[in-house]
Amino acid sequence: MLDLFILESCPYCIKVMNFMNEKGIKYRKIDTKNNDNALRLLSLGGIDQVPFLYNEETNEKIYDSDMIIAYLKKHEQE
Repeated sequence: MLDLFILESCPYCIKVMNFMNEKGIKYRKIDTKNNDNALRLLSLGGIDQVPFLYNEETNEKIYDSDMIIAYLKKHEQE
């Protein structure tokens, strides 16, 4: 399962969520407004920055909306 760490008001997060929703990509939205979620983000990625995509199955961790979308496009074709 893909975990997407976001802040609801972040335009880069909205960009990634819109892409994932348009493509029908299933993901778990994790709002870092919640302190526990923010701490989990820091423990996984080490940086307090969103959006952050974490793939539990492959342990891949990606920051930056354009890099996340490129990753999703690449794996969409596989």
